[in-house]
Amino acid sequence: MPTAEQYLKPEVIRTVARLDLRARFIVEGFLSGLHTSPFQGFSVEFSEHRRYTQGDDLKDIDWLVYARTDRFYVKKYQAETNITGYLLMDLSESMAYTYRQELTKFDYAICLAAALSYLMIHQQDPVGLITFDEKIRNSLSPHSKRTQLGNILALLAKARPSGRTEVARNLRQIAAMIKHRSLLMLFSDLLTEPDEVIHSLQLLRHAGHDLIVFHVLDEAEATFPFHGSVDLKDPETGQTLLVDADGIRADYLETLEELCNRYKQECLRMGVDYVRLDTSMPFGKALLEYLSQRKARF
Repeated sequence: MPTAEQYLKPEVIRTVARLDLRARFIVEGFLSGLHTSPFQGFSVEFSEHRRYTQGDDLKDIDWLVYARTDRFYVKKYQAETNITGYLLMDLSESMAYTYRQELTKFDYAICLAAALSYLMIHQQDPVGLITFDEKIRNSLSPHSKRTQLGNILALLAKARPSGRTEVARNLRQIAAMIKHRSLLMLFSDLLTEPDEVIHSLQLLRHAGHDLIVFHVLDEAEATFPFHGSVDLKDPETGQTLLVDADGIRADYLETLEELCNRYKQECLRMGVDYVRLDTSMPFGKALLEYLSQRKARF
C-alpha cells in the first residue's frame, strides 16, 4: 500500500519548505485570505471603523472617535479562527486515465491533496476527506493532528476510481452535510454536465463556504497529441468512437477551451478559485503557482 511519503514526494516537500510554512508566505499569503471569518466577534483584533447604523449595539460605539468627529462610528472586528478544510475527491473511472504520464489524474490529485493537507495541518487547521463517484463513498472527519495526513492518504490509497460520477449531486449532498463554513477543495476532471456543477458550487458559496476547484486533466486531454485514426473510449460508459484525430483536433481543443473558460468565468463571478491543471505540470510547481496567485489576491 502506498505511504504518505510516496504521495508527498521529495520535490513537493522541498516546494512546501520553500514556502516557509511557519512564517510569512503562508500566514500572510495563502491562508490569510481563507482565515477571514464570516462572523463578527468581540474577543479578536480590532480592524476598522464604520458609520453607526440603526440596530448596532451602542456598546460598540467608539466614543473617542465621536469626540474628534462629532459623528458616531462603531468598531468592526475581524475574527481570526482556524479554518476547517475538506478534500473532495472524485473517484470516477475517468480519473484513473493516463496516456503517457507516470501519474494518472487520480494520482496527480492525491499528490496535490497531500501537499495541501500538509500545509493545513502545519498551520494547525483541521482537514478532512470526502470521496465520491455516483454517491459519497467515504467521509473522514477533519482533524489537525499530524497523523491525519497518513489517515487521509491511507484512505485514498485503498480507493479505486471506477464507474460514473455525479459531481453536482454529491456537491449538493455535501452542502447538506457540512454545517459550518469551511474551505472545500474539489479535485475532479469535471467530465460531466457543467450547468449542474456550477449550480451546486453556487449553493456551497451561498452557504458561506470557501471553494477551490482543481480541474485536473490528463496531458493528452489538454493537448490532444493523437494522429490518424484513433479509437476513443469513454471510460465511464465504455462507449467507443473511431475518429480522424487530425481532422477533429482544432474543434476538440476549441471545445475544451470554451469549457474551461466557462468554469473559470463562472467561478470568478462566484468568488471561487478555479485552478486548471494537467498531469504534465510538475505538481510542486502547480502548488507553488497557485499559492503565489492566492497570495497576490490578499
